[in-house]
Amino acid sequence: MKPNLAPLAFRMRPRNFKEYVGQEAIIGSGTPLRIAIETDQLHSVILYGPAGTGKTSLAGVIAEMTTAAFQKVSAVSATVKDVRAIIKEATELSLNGKKTVLFIDEIHRFNKNQQDALLPAVEDGILILVGATTENPFFEVNAPLISRSRICVLTPLTVQDLKKIIKAALKDRVRGLGEQPLKVMPTALNLMADLSSGDARRALNILEASASLMSGEDNTITEENVKDVAAGRTFGYDKAQDGHYDTVSAFIKSLRGSNPDAGLHWLARMIEAGEDPKFIARRLVIFASEDIGNADPQALLVATAAAQAVQFVGLPECRLNLAQATIYLGVAPKSNAVIKGINAAISDLHKE
Repeated sequence: MKPNLAPLAFRMRPRNFKEYVGQEAIIGSGTPLRIAIETDQLHSVILYGPAGTGKTSLAGVIAEMTTAAFQKVSAVSATVKDVRAIIKEATELSLNGKKTVLFIDEIHRFNKNQQDALLPAVEDGILILVGATTENPFFEVNAPLISRSRICVLTPLTVQDLKKIIKAALKDRVRGLGEQPLKVMPTALNLMADLSSGDARRALNILEASASLMSGEDNTITEENVKDVAAGRTFGYDKAQDGHYDTVSAFIKSLRGSNPDAGLHWLARMIEAGEDPKFIARRLVIFASEDIGNADPQALLVATAAAQAVQFVGLPECRLNLAQATIYLGVAPKSNAVIKGINAAISDLHKE
């Protein structure tokens, strides 16, 4: 794809750490991962976080900075044959002392056979694996690969991060919109960042769509312009970095308070925000034992059945299974005897 025809979000991907915005906790100056990349001593790593938080961008920075051969595949389309071909090439390069970095986007979509095919090369150091996933790698990636990789958790970008990214795109005359030029009202800038829910790609998509509406001498993006192009956007979590956890916490507290209507509200928010239904199902299974237990043993069966249904049916239909389990657990009698009992037993064990 020619750069000038590519979406703004693609064109503005950072090429180095100076252009990379956010994720200071894992790649800020002096962090182990940053040092490993800068000194070209990277070991296998799995980047875990929501969409638009910089996983693919960080892989791009690695590609620019490493002296190793860099291979990129998408788990959606790659096959075991593709993986073996890359391993064969990497093995030949390793004989000449050259390393290979393999970036796998959406690594959670690799099945067990594909992941197993990677393992010997990762274990022997023939491949340095960089995986990106929006799913919890401890559930979606094989344990042997996990044990040989560092897990780095990327969080939703802050409003200030998003504003910085938008401003950079407005200034850049080569890759961005600096040739137009555009003005953005402060209220419009704030709204773009707020509506993006921590997702840089979404922020740049909104900016690009807003810019396409501009004509004439004024060329000023207003709050109304942003509202027009962002209409019908996918609902996101709130703008706080821990919104994901706050929402699921509110969901669980609603069920704990025997309020199934509130539980359905928070369930709907998670589904509409694009939350992984397997994550929701796991929380329901935990809740069934932690907060209900033997006050209603059927609760665990209902929650487990919902989790199995999620695997079997998938979205959008599995929202019905999750809703059914949410209602059942919400109205079920509550008891924390199970968690109190096992915690007491563990405490006694450590006193011996």
